[in-house]
Amino acid sequence: MNYKSLQKLLFLLPTETSHHLSLQSVALMQQMNLSALVAKDRVQDSVELMGIQFPNRVGLAAGLDKDARCIEGMSALGFGFLEVGTVTPKPQSGNSKPRLFRLVSSRAIINRMGFNNEGVDAMVKRIRRSNFKGVLGINIGKNATTALEDALADYEYCLRKIYKSASYIVVNISSPNTKGLRSLQHGDELSALLEGLKETHATLIHKHQKTVPLLVKIAPDMDDDEVFQVSRKLLEFELDGVVVSNTTISRSGVIGQKYANESGGLSGTPLKDQSNRVLALVSSEVKDKITIIGVGGILDKEDALTKIKLGADLVQIYTGFIFKGPDLIFEAASAIQAHYATA
Repeated sequence: MNYKSLQKLLFLLPTETSHHLSLQSVALMQQMNLSALVAKDRVQDSVELMGIQFPNRVGLAAGLDKDARCIEGMSALGFGFLEVGTVTPKPQSGNSKPRLFRLVSSRAIINRMGFNNEGVDAMVKRIRRSNFKGVLGINIGKNATTALEDALADYEYCLRKIYKSASYIVVNISSPNTKGLRSLQHGDELSALLEGLKETHATLIHKHQKTVPLLVKIAPDMDDDEVFQVSRKLLEFELDGVVVSNTTISRSGVIGQKYANESGGLSGTPLKDQSNRVLALVSSEVKDKITIIGVGGILDKEDALTKIKLGADLVQIYTGFIFKGPDLIFEAASAIQAHYATA
């Protein structure tokens, strides 16, 4: 069965049901060595960034596999790297259902999941039991019940727990689905958070004699001045990279559509222009100083190439993977490989 046929069946189900079924199917295909039925060969386009050797520049964005349930299966589909999470110190159920909505005509998704996950201890145990040998980013957040003034402690807790299991670590301060979280992107709150995290990071480097790169994931809804301020803070505190961007709270691209008024973060095609605007601004400040991962609105190979041309070193897909399947991984990675071969 090709992906388009499978997608038609999955889209008949409630969105979150099809999401969980898809993850279970990926895990099952890997267990049965059947991943080749839906995937093309992995594009070999190795690049070293942040001291990590990436097999190719196309990764899976955080949010799809929150608990690292099917990392071996996802990798077998051709991704050059995976990012799992967002994971929090304690397990939490997230926001009430329904909380995931497809806007099919716009190739978009609205989610207000709210960092639903089994907690960092469960994730670490699962990763250690797996046979996964690829590049694994782990995206960390704070629990919804943790006060903003105590957020640093949650991030530090996760940082310590996952340090040995991660290829790189992403600090998520940009989800719109945890109340107040995005305020951590600005001013004194950002400085205090980054200062604390860098101190903890330094102690972990010394303890484990291993440097795991530390990145921050930012929102697409900031104005130009806010983007420049965040970018300069990342340089000031010597972060290793930045992920641009999370989902948007804007509905400008989907006004009048079914589900458009649902709260949560919007991803997919309507996010593309906003995400690319922020990417270009960030790149103008930090390019060649820290690694940039571009994510948001990649639905075809041209979208992936645009991210690279705007300054991204790597790209990630999520909504595009849901709408286009594994072919998008191969097409995007091949296009990026060809771009660098002729540059």
